[in-house]
Amino acid sequence: MKWTILGSACLSMAFLASCGQPASKDDAVGPDLPGLVSVEGDFATNLQTALIEAEPGSTVRLPEGHFQLETGLSLDVNGVTLMGAGEDKTILDFAGQTGAGEGLLVTSDGVTLTGFAIRDTKGDGIKSKGADRITYRDLTVEWSGDPEETNGAYGVYPVESQDVLVENVTVRGASDAGIYVGQSNNIIVRNSLAEFNVAGIEIENSMHADVYGNTARYNTGGILVFDLPDLPQTGGHSTRIFDNEIMDNNTRNFAPAGNIVAGVPSGTGVIIMANRNVHVFSNTFSNNRSAHVLLTAYPEPFSDEAYNPIPRDVVLTGNSYSGGGDDAQGMLQPIATAIGGQLPAIVADGVATWETGSVPTTNISVQEDESVGFLDLGIGKYPLDPASIAPSNQRPTAMPVEQPAAVVLPQDES
Repeated sequence: MKWTILGSACLSMAFLASCGQPASKDDAVGPDLPGLVSVEGDFATNLQTALIEAEPGSTVRLPEGHFQLETGLSLDVNGVTLMGAGEDKTILDFAGQTGAGEGLLVTSDGVTLTGFAIRDTKGDGIKSKGADRITYRDLTVEWSGDPEETNGAYGVYPVESQDVLVENVTVRGASDAGIYVGQSNNIIVRNSLAEFNVAGIEIENSMHADVYGNTARYNTGGILVFDLPDLPQTGGHSTRIFDNEIMDNNTRNFAPAGNIVAGVPSGTGVIIMANRNVHVFSNTFSNNRSAHVLLTAYPEPFSDEAYNPIPRDVVLTGNSYSGGGDDAQGMLQPIATAIGGQLPAIVADGVATWETGSVPTTNISVQEDESVGFLDLGIGKYPLDPASIAPSNQRPTAMPVEQPAAVVLPQDES
C-alpha cells in the first residue's frame, strides 16, 4: 500500500524554504526565546553547538522551519529539553544525510524531546542509549515514499534505559520497528500512532512495560513483545498491552533479509515470542489478514543457556475481534490452506519443549468470549519434527497469572 506525507515539501507554504535548501532567517522566525537556535549561517552547526554547550536542566529551542541536515546530531548533557515549535512546524530533514547514522543520538539522562519532526534519515530516526528517564513526546519520525528496506530501521529507539516514556509520537515507514524499546526497564508507550512500519510497536528483552492508548495500523505486524537470546539483557517479562486499536496491519514485509522481523507474517496484530507474563486486554483488533494474535516460540538455534524460548504466563482477555484471518501470509499461509483458508483470531504454535529437553509450563490463558476462535498448531518442539505436529482447537485451560502492577514513571510525577 502506497502512502505519502500530506502535501509536498516543495509546495508547502508552511515550510517557506525551497526544497534542498536550508531555511533562511525569514523562513524560521520565532519569538526571542532563551535557548533559541539561530538560523544565521549554518543551522546544523548552530544546533549541534547548542546541544554540546547546553547546561544541565536547560532548554534548547528549535525555531519553526524546514531544515536540511547532512549529518546526524548528538546530545550528551543531562536534563536537557530539546523543544521544537511543533511536529508540523519544525522539521529536521535528513534526505541528504551522508553516512548511515541516526538523525539524533541521545546518551544522557533526564532528557525530553518534544515538538519536532525527523524525516528521511539514512539510519534510525532518534536513538537513545543508556539514557534513563528519557521522554519522547509530540514527535513525528517518518520516511517519505513507499515502505522500502532502504528506510532506516527504527523510528524512535530507546535502548538499555530505565524509565522510558513515549507519548503522542507518530512513526511511519521504519524497516524494522516504528517505536522500539529494547533491553530496558519501566516503560510506557501511550497515545501514539505507528503506521506503515514492519513492526508498529516492539517491546524487546524488556521488563515492566505498559503499552496503551495507541493505534497500530497498516504495519506488517501491529505490536510485538519479543525476547531474544544472546543479548546483554534477556528474560523479558511483565508487559501489559491494553486499550489499543490494532487494525489493518497488512503491509508487505519490507525488512532487510536476516532481520528477526523479516519473519513476521504480514497481517498479524500482536505477536508474543519467548516472553513471560504478558497481558493483552481491552484492545480492539480488526482486519489483520493473517491472525489477530500469534503466540510463538523463538524458532532459531541459540547458545544462551539461560534463555527460555517459549512464551509463558500469557493472558488474553476482554479484547474485541472482527474481520481478518482470511488471507494468511508467510509461514501461516500453508496452515490456513490446510484447514480451509480461514485462520481464527488467536493462533499458538504449541511449542512446549526444545532439543535440550523440557521447559517450564507455558501457562497460556485465553479468557475470551467463546465466539473467538483459537488454533494450537501443535508443533510440539523445535527443531521442527513434522511427525509430532498435532493441531487442535482446544483452548488452553491454565489459570491466569496475576497482572503486573501499573508502570509508574518519575516523568509523570514531576
